[in-house]
Amino acid sequence: MSDASFVHAHAAHGDWKVALAECQRQLDAQTAARQAKPGGAAPFTLGWCYLSDYYAPAAEAMLAALQKRWPGVAWVGTAGVGVCANGVEFIDEPAVALMLAALPRTAFRLFSGRQPLPPASSSFVPHTALVHAEGSTPDVQDLLRELSMRTATGYLFGGLSSARDRTLHIADGVFSGGLSGVLFGPEIGLISRVTQGCQPIGPARAVTHATHNLLFELDGEPALDCVLRDLGLERDVPDETLSRMLSATLVGLNTSADDAPGLPGSFGTDTVVRHLLGVDVQHRVLALADVAEPGMRVAFCRRNPAAARVDLVRIATEIRAELESGVAGQALGALYISCSGRGGPHFGAPHAELQTVRNALGDVPLAGFFAGGEIARDHLYGYTGVLTVFTER
Repeated sequence: MSDASFVHAHAAHGDWKVALAECQRQLDAQTAARQAKPGGAAPFTLGWCYLSDYYAPAAEAMLAALQKRWPGVAWVGTAGVGVCANGVEFIDEPAVALMLAALPRTAFRLFSGRQPLPPASSSFVPHTALVHAEGSTPDVQDLLRELSMRTATGYLFGGLSSARDRTLHIADGVFSGGLSGVLFGPEIGLISRVTQGCQPIGPARAVTHATHNLLFELDGEPALDCVLRDLGLERDVPDETLSRMLSATLVGLNTSADDAPGLPGSFGTDTVVRHLLGVDVQHRVLALADVAEPGMRVAFCRRNPAAARVDLVRIATEIRAELESGVAGQALGALYISCSGRGGPHFGAPHAELQTVRNALGDVPLAGFFAGGEIARDHLYGYTGVLTVFTER
Protein backbone atom coordinates (compact mmCIF):
# COMPACT_ATOMS: atom_id res chain seq x y z
CA MET A 1 0.00 0.00 0.00
CA SER A 2 1.12 3.56 -0.67
CA ASP A 3 0.28 6.93 0.87
CA ALA A 4 -2.40 7.35 -1.83
CA SER A 5 -4.16 4.05 -1.18
CA PHE A 6 -6.96 5.83 0.75
CA VAL A 7 -9.13 8.71 -0.46
CA HIS A 8 -12.12 10.32 1.22
CA ALA A 9 -14.95 12.79 0.66
CA HIS A 10 -17.84 14.41 2.51
CA ALA A 11 -20.83 16.56 1.64
CA ALA A 12 -24.02 17.91 3.19
CA HIS A 13 -27.21 18.66 1.25
CA GLY A 14 -30.94 18.15 1.62
CA ASP A 15 -30.90 15.96 -1.50
CA TRP A 16 -28.78 12.83 -1.11
CA LYS A 17 -28.16 12.71 -4.86
CA VAL A 18 -26.55 16.14 -4.77
CA ALA A 19 -24.42 15.18 -1.76
CA LEU A 20 -23.31 11.95 -3.41
CA ALA A 21 -22.45 13.77 -6.65
CA GLU A 22 -20.26 16.20 -4.69
CA CYS A 23 -18.50 13.31 -2.97
CA GLN A 24 -17.95 11.68 -6.36
CA ARG A 25 -16.39 14.91 -7.66
CA GLN A 26 -14.00 15.02 -4.70
CA LEU A 27 -13.05 11.36 -5.02
CA ASP A 28 -12.56 11.60 -8.77
CA ALA A 29 -10.16 14.52 -8.27
CA GLN A 30 -8.13 12.59 -5.68
CA THR A 31 -8.16 9.47 -7.84
CA ALA A 32 -6.87 11.39 -10.86
CA ALA A 33 -3.97 12.77 -8.83
CA ARG A 34 -3.29 9.29 -7.48
CA GLN A 35 -3.19 7.68 -10.94
CA ALA A 36 -0.92 10.40 -12.30
CA LYS A 37 1.91 9.29 -10.03
CA PRO A 38 4.67 7.07 -11.47
CA GLY A 39 3.57 3.46 -11.54
CA GLY A 40 -0.13 4.28 -11.45
CA ALA A 41 -2.25 2.98 -8.61
CA ALA A 42 -3.92 -0.21 -7.48
CA PRO A 43 -7.72 -0.33 -7.87
CA PHE A 44 -9.98 0.46 -4.95
CA THR A 45 -11.42 -2.62 -3.28
CA LEU A 46 -13.09 -1.47 -0.04
CA GLY A 47 -15.35 1.51 0.61
CA TRP A 48 -16.98 3.05 3.68
CA CYS A 49 -20.29 4.91 3.56
CA TYR A 50 -21.46 6.68 6.71
CA LEU A 51 -24.74 8.43 6.09
CA SER A 52 -26.88 10.77 8.13
CA ASP A 53 -30.14 9.27 9.33
CA TYR A 54 -31.85 11.90 7.17
CA TYR A 55 -30.70 9.76 4.24
CA ALA A 56 -31.67 6.42 5.82
CA PRO A 57 -34.84 5.99 3.73
CA ALA A 58 -32.65 6.19 0.61
CA ALA A 59 -29.93 3.81 1.85
CA GLU A 60 -30.60 1.13 -0.79
CA ALA A 61 -30.59 3.71 -3.59
CA MET A 62 -27.37 5.26 -2.30
CA LEU A 63 -25.65 1.88 -2.10
CA ALA A 64 -26.79 1.03 -5.63
CA ALA A 65 -25.36 4.34 -6.88
CA LEU A 66 -22.03 3.68 -5.18
CA GLN A 67 -21.83 0.16 -6.59
CA LYS A 68 -22.59 1.43 -10.08
CA ARG A 69 -19.96 4.17 -9.88
CA TRP A 70 -17.27 1.93 -8.31
CA PRO A 71 -17.90 -1.63 -9.50
CA GLY A 72 -15.82 -4.21 -7.74
CA VAL A 73 -15.64 -2.22 -4.49
CA ALA A 74 -17.06 -3.88 -1.35
CA TRP A 75 -19.08 -1.32 0.65
CA VAL A 76 -19.64 -1.18 4.40
CA GLY A 77 -21.08 1.47 6.70
CA THR A 78 -24.04 2.53 8.80
CA ALA A 79 -26.42 5.39 9.58
CA GLY A 80 -25.95 7.87 12.41
CA VAL A 81 -27.38 11.06 13.85
CA GLY A 82 -24.09 12.55 12.71
CA VAL A 83 -21.19 11.73 10.41
CA CYS A 84 -17.64 13.01 10.31
CA ALA A 85 -14.56 13.32 8.16
CA ASN A 86 -11.09 14.78 8.68
CA GLY A 87 -11.61 17.90 10.78
CA VAL A 88 -15.37 18.24 10.19
CA GLU A 89 -18.58 17.06 11.84
CA PHE A 90 -22.11 16.99 10.46
CA ILE A 91 -24.52 16.54 13.37
CA ASP A 92 -28.31 16.51 12.94
CA GLU A 93 -28.14 17.45 9.27
CA PRO A 94 -28.32 15.51 5.99
CA ALA A 95 -24.75 14.51 5.12
CA VAL A 96 -22.57 11.64 3.99
CA ALA A 97 -18.90 10.69 4.48
CA LEU A 98 -17.17 8.26 2.11
CA MET A 99 -13.74 6.64 2.07
CA LEU A 100 -12.15 4.29 -0.45
CA ALA A 101 -9.11 2.06 0.03
CA ALA A 102 -6.94 -0.05 -2.26
CA LEU A 103 -6.42 -3.07 -0.01
CA PRO A 104 -5.42 -6.51 -1.26
CA ARG A 105 -8.64 -8.45 -1.90
CA THR A 106 -7.19 -11.43 -0.08
CA ALA A 107 -6.63 -9.33 3.07
CA PHE A 108 -10.25 -8.76 4.10
CA ARG A 109 -13.68 -10.38 4.13
CA LEU A 110 -17.10 -8.81 4.58
CA PHE A 111 -19.55 -10.49 6.93
CA SER A 112 -23.28 -10.03 7.52
CA GLY A 113 -26.46 -12.02 7.87
CA ARG A 114 -25.99 -12.84 4.19
CA GLN A 115 -22.24 -13.49 4.31
CA PRO A 116 -21.33 -15.70 7.31
CA LEU A 117 -17.96 -15.71 9.01
CA PRO A 118 -15.40 -17.98 7.33
CA PRO A 119 -15.15 -21.43 8.95
CA ALA A 120 -12.20 -22.29 11.16
CA SER A 121 -10.88 -24.49 8.34
CA SER A 122 -10.69 -21.50 5.98
CA SER A 123 -7.32 -20.29 4.73
CA PHE A 124 -8.34 -16.76 5.73
CA VAL A 125 -7.49 -16.02 9.37
CA PRO A 126 -9.14 -12.84 10.69
CA HIS A 127 -6.93 -10.81 13.01
CA THR A 128 -9.22 -7.84 13.68
CA ALA A 129 -12.72 -6.76 12.68
CA LEU A 130 -14.66 -3.58 12.02
CA VAL A 131 -18.20 -4.06 13.34
CA HIS A 132 -21.43 -2.17 12.72
CA ALA A 133 -24.56 -3.21 14.59
CA GLU A 134 -27.86 -2.10 16.10
CA GLY A 135 -28.48 -1.63 19.80
CA SER A 136 -31.84 -3.40 19.53
CA THR A 137 -30.09 -6.64 18.53
CA PRO A 138 -30.72 -9.23 21.28
CA ASP A 139 -27.59 -10.10 23.27
CA VAL A 140 -25.41 -7.76 21.22
CA GLN A 141 -22.68 -7.81 23.89
CA ASP A 142 -22.57 -11.62 23.78
CA LEU A 143 -22.36 -11.53 19.98
CA LEU A 144 -19.40 -9.15 20.20
CA ARG A 145 -17.58 -11.46 22.62
CA GLU A 146 -18.21 -14.41 20.32
CA LEU A 147 -16.93 -12.50 17.29
CA SER A 148 -13.88 -11.33 19.24
CA MET A 149 -13.03 -14.95 20.00
CA ARG A 150 -13.13 -15.71 16.26
CA THR A 151 -10.25 -13.27 15.61
CA ALA A 152 -6.58 -13.90 16.30
CA THR A 153 -6.09 -10.71 18.33
CA GLY A 154 -9.56 -10.47 19.89
CA TYR A 155 -9.69 -6.83 18.81
CA LEU A 156 -12.90 -5.37 17.39
CA PHE A 157 -13.63 -1.73 16.60
CA GLY A 158 -16.82 -0.05 15.42
CA GLY A 159 -20.16 1.18 16.71
CA LEU A 160 -23.93 0.94 16.84
CA SER A 161 -26.20 2.74 14.40
CA SER A 162 -27.69 5.83 16.03
CA ALA A 163 -30.43 6.65 13.54
CA ARG A 164 -33.64 7.96 15.11
CA ASP A 165 -36.14 6.41 12.70
CA ARG A 166 -34.42 3.71 10.68
CA THR A 167 -31.34 2.04 12.10
CA LEU A 168 -29.36 0.18 9.47
CA HIS A 169 -25.93 -1.06 8.55
CA ILE A 170 -24.30 -1.79 5.21
CA ALA A 171 -22.20 -4.73 4.00
CA ASP A 172 -22.78 -5.00 0.22
CA GLY A 173 -26.44 -4.80 1.20
CA VAL A 174 -28.58 -2.87 3.66
CA PHE A 175 -29.40 -4.72 6.89
CA SER A 176 -31.40 -4.20 10.06
CA GLY A 177 -30.59 -6.15 13.21
CA GLY A 178 -27.55 -8.29 13.87
CA LEU A 179 -23.95 -7.45 13.05
CA SER A 180 -22.03 -6.73 9.87
CA GLY A 181 -18.62 -5.42 8.97
CA VAL A 182 -15.15 -6.37 7.75
CA LEU A 183 -12.69 -8.99 8.92
CA PHE A 184 -9.07 -7.95 8.36
CA GLY A 185 -6.17 -10.35 7.91
CA PRO A 186 -2.65 -9.92 9.31
CA GLU A 187 -1.54 -7.95 6.22
CA ILE A 188 -3.59 -4.93 7.32
CA GLY A 189 -1.75 -2.82 9.85
CA LEU A 190 -3.73 -0.69 12.25
CA ILE A 191 -3.47 1.20 15.53
CA SER A 192 -6.61 1.72 17.61
CA ARG A 193 -7.30 3.56 20.87
CA VAL A 194 -10.35 4.27 23.05
CA THR A 195 -10.93 7.69 24.61
CA GLN A 196 -13.29 8.05 27.57
CA GLY A 197 -15.62 11.02 27.99
CA CYS A 198 -16.56 10.73 31.67
CA GLN A 199 -14.79 11.48 34.93
CA PRO A 200 -15.27 9.73 38.29
CA ILE A 201 -16.88 11.80 41.04
CA GLY A 202 -15.97 9.35 43.78
CA PRO A 203 -13.82 6.31 44.57
CA ALA A 204 -14.01 2.91 42.93
CA ARG A 205 -15.92 0.46 45.12
CA ALA A 206 -16.28 -3.31 45.01
CA VAL A 207 -19.66 -4.78 44.17
CA THR A 208 -20.54 -6.93 47.19
CA HIS A 209 -24.21 -7.66 46.45
CA ALA A 210 -25.87 -7.53 43.03
CA THR A 211 -28.49 -9.47 41.09
CA HIS A 212 -28.67 -9.03 37.33
CA ASN A 213 -28.82 -5.24 36.84
CA LEU A 214 -29.76 -4.44 40.44
CA LEU A 215 -26.97 -3.02 42.58
CA PHE A 216 -27.63 -3.65 46.30
CA GLU A 217 -24.32 -3.09 48.06
CA LEU A 218 -20.90 -1.57 47.38
CA ASP A 219 -18.12 -2.31 49.87
CA GLY A 220 -20.85 -3.71 52.11
CA GLU A 221 -22.85 -0.47 52.12
CA PRO A 222 -26.21 0.23 50.45
CA ALA A 223 -25.57 1.32 46.85
CA LEU A 224 -27.84 4.36 47.07
CA ASP A 225 -26.01 5.63 50.16
CA CYS A 226 -22.71 5.43 48.26
CA VAL A 227 -23.86 7.54 45.33
CA LEU A 228 -25.48 10.08 47.69
CA ARG A 229 -22.15 10.49 49.47
CA ASP A 230 -20.31 11.02 46.18
CA LEU A 231 -22.90 13.61 45.15
CA GLY A 232 -22.70 15.39 48.48
CA LEU A 233 -26.38 14.76 49.26
CA GLU A 234 -28.07 13.90 52.53
CA ARG A 235 -29.70 10.51 53.05
CA ASP A 236 -33.19 12.05 53.23
CA VAL A 237 -32.79 14.23 50.12
CA PRO A 238 -36.18 15.18 48.55
CA ASP A 239 -37.29 12.84 45.76
CA GLU A 240 -37.30 15.62 43.14
CA THR A 241 -33.69 16.57 43.92
CA LEU A 242 -32.63 12.93 43.99
CA SER A 243 -34.21 12.25 40.60
CA ARG A 244 -32.56 15.32 39.04
CA MET A 245 -29.10 14.49 40.38
CA LEU A 246 -29.23 10.80 39.49
CA SER A 247 -30.40 11.56 35.94
CA ALA A 248 -27.05 13.29 35.35
CA THR A 249 -25.03 10.55 37.06
CA LEU A 250 -23.53 7.58 35.24
CA VAL A 251 -21.83 4.40 36.41
CA GLY A 252 -18.35 3.31 35.41
CA LEU A 253 -18.44 -0.49 35.60
CA ASN A 254 -15.00 -2.05 35.75
CA THR A 255 -14.97 -5.43 34.04
CA SER A 256 -11.40 -6.38 34.96
CA ALA A 257 -9.69 -6.54 38.32
CA ASP A 258 -6.44 -5.57 36.57
CA ASP A 259 -7.82 -2.38 35.02
CA ALA A 260 -6.32 0.82 36.35
CA PRO A 261 -6.93 4.46 35.42
CA GLY A 262 -4.46 5.77 32.87
CA LEU A 263 -4.46 9.18 34.57
CA PRO A 264 -5.74 10.39 37.94
CA GLY A 265 -9.46 11.02 37.75
CA SER A 266 -9.89 9.02 34.54
CA PHE A 267 -10.99 5.52 33.65
CA GLY A 268 -8.98 2.65 32.23
CA THR A 269 -10.12 0.93 29.03
CA ASP A 270 -11.80 -1.97 30.86
CA THR A 271 -14.34 0.43 32.37
CA VAL A 272 -17.65 0.75 30.54
CA VAL A 273 -20.00 3.63 31.33
CA ARG A 274 -23.67 2.84 31.81
CA HIS A 275 -26.83 4.76 32.72
CA LEU A 276 -28.64 4.56 36.03
CA LEU A 277 -32.11 3.33 35.11
CA GLY A 278 -33.86 3.72 38.45
CA VAL A 279 -33.74 3.72 42.24
CA ASP A 280 -35.59 2.01 45.07
CA VAL A 281 -35.30 4.51 47.91
CA GLN A 282 -36.86 2.23 50.50
CA HIS A 283 -34.42 -0.63 49.91
CA ARG A 284 -31.48 1.66 48.87
CA VAL A 285 -31.06 -0.18 45.54
CA LEU A 286 -29.90 1.16 42.15
CA ALA A 287 -30.85 -0.26 38.75
CA LEU A 288 -28.16 -0.18 36.03
CA ALA A 289 -28.31 -0.45 32.25
CA ASP A 290 -26.03 -3.51 32.44
CA VAL A 291 -25.42 -6.60 34.52
CA ALA A 292 -23.36 -6.18 37.69
CA GLU A 293 -21.66 -9.07 39.44
CA PRO A 294 -19.97 -9.37 42.83
CA GLY A 295 -16.26 -8.66 42.49
CA MET A 296 -16.65 -5.98 39.83
CA ARG A 297 -15.71 -2.44 40.73
CA VAL A 298 -17.97 0.57 40.31
CA ALA A 299 -17.29 4.30 40.26
CA PHE A 300 -20.02 6.90 39.85
CA CYS A 301 -19.19 9.49 37.23
CA ARG A 302 -20.41 12.35 35.05
CA ARG A 303 -19.75 13.51 31.55
CA ASN A 304 -16.89 15.97 31.64
CA PRO A 305 -15.95 18.01 28.54
CA ALA A 306 -12.55 19.05 29.91
CA ALA A 307 -11.61 15.46 30.76
CA ALA A 308 -12.89 14.31 27.34
CA ARG A 309 -10.69 16.84 25.54
CA VAL A 310 -7.61 15.87 27.55
CA ASP A 311 -8.16 12.17 26.93
CA LEU A 312 -8.78 12.63 23.21
CA VAL A 313 -5.52 14.56 22.91
CA ARG A 314 -3.83 11.76 24.82
CA ILE A 315 -4.89 8.92 22.49
CA ALA A 316 -4.25 10.97 19.35
CA THR A 317 -0.78 11.86 20.64
CA GLU A 318 -0.07 8.21 21.48
CA ILE A 319 -1.00 7.16 17.95
CA ARG A 320 1.10 9.93 16.42
CA ALA A 321 4.09 8.91 18.57
CA GLU A 322 3.74 5.31 17.45
CA LEU A 323 3.60 6.42 13.82
CA GLU A 324 6.63 8.70 14.21
CA SER A 325 8.60 5.92 15.87
CA GLY A 326 8.68 4.14 12.51
CA VAL A 327 7.46 0.85 13.97
CA ALA A 328 3.96 1.11 12.50
CA GLY A 329 4.77 2.85 9.23
CA GLN A 330 2.85 5.89 8.04
CA ALA A 331 -0.86 6.58 8.42
CA LEU A 332 -2.87 5.73 5.31
CA GLY A 333 -6.44 6.34 6.46
CA ALA A 334 -8.51 6.44 9.64
CA LEU A 335 -11.92 5.72 11.13
CA TYR A 336 -13.33 7.68 14.04
CA ILE A 337 -16.46 6.53 15.81
CA SER A 338 -17.67 8.78 18.59
CA CYS A 339 -20.67 8.75 20.91
CA SER A 340 -23.71 10.67 19.72
CA GLY A 341 -23.56 12.46 23.08
CA ARG A 342 -20.15 13.93 22.24
CA GLY A 343 -19.35 15.97 19.12
CA GLY A 344 -18.70 19.71 18.80
CA PRO A 345 -21.19 20.95 21.41
CA HIS A 346 -19.64 18.69 24.07
CA PHE A 347 -16.16 19.93 23.16
CA GLY A 348 -17.11 23.59 23.18
CA ALA A 349 -17.26 24.48 19.48
CA PRO A 350 -18.41 23.08 16.12
CA HIS A 351 -15.96 20.51 14.70
CA ALA A 352 -13.76 20.74 17.82
CA GLU A 353 -13.59 16.98 18.39
CA LEU A 354 -12.56 16.16 14.84
CA GLN A 355 -10.16 19.10 14.65
CA THR A 356 -8.39 17.71 17.71
CA VAL A 357 -7.92 14.44 15.84
CA ARG A 358 -6.72 16.29 12.74
CA ASN A 359 -4.20 18.34 14.74
CA ALA A 360 -2.58 15.10 15.85
CA LEU A 361 -2.80 13.02 12.67
CA GLY A 362 -2.59 15.67 9.97
CA ASP A 363 -4.45 15.53 6.66
CA VAL A 364 -5.15 11.79 6.71
CA PRO A 365 -8.26 10.49 4.90
CA LEU A 366 -10.82 9.86 7.63
CA ALA A 367 -14.48 8.86 7.83
CA GLY A 368 -16.75 8.05 10.73
CA PHE A 369 -20.04 8.58 12.51
CA PHE A 370 -21.63 9.41 15.85
CA ALA A 371 -22.84 6.16 17.35
CA GLY A 372 -25.39 4.82 19.77
CA GLY A 373 -22.62 2.79 21.41
CA GLU A 374 -18.95 2.33 20.59
CA ILE A 375 -17.14 -0.98 20.11
CA ALA A 376 -13.53 -1.67 21.06
CA ARG A 377 -11.99 -5.08 21.80
CA ASP A 378 -14.99 -7.14 22.95
CA HIS A 379 -16.62 -4.26 24.86
CA LEU A 380 -19.61 -2.08 24.07
CA TYR A 381 -18.86 1.39 25.40
CA GLY A 382 -20.81 4.62 25.90
CA TYR A 383 -19.62 8.25 25.86
CA THR A 384 -16.35 7.25 24.22
CA GLY A 385 -14.50 7.72 20.95
CA VAL A 386 -12.70 4.93 19.06
CA LEU A 387 -9.92 6.12 16.76
CA THR A 388 -8.43 3.54 14.38
CA VAL A 389 -5.61 4.34 11.97
CA PHE A 390 -4.66 2.07 9.06
CA THR A 391 -0.91 1.90 8.57
CA GLU A 392 1.62 0.51 6.14
CA ARG A 393 2.98 -2.90 6.93
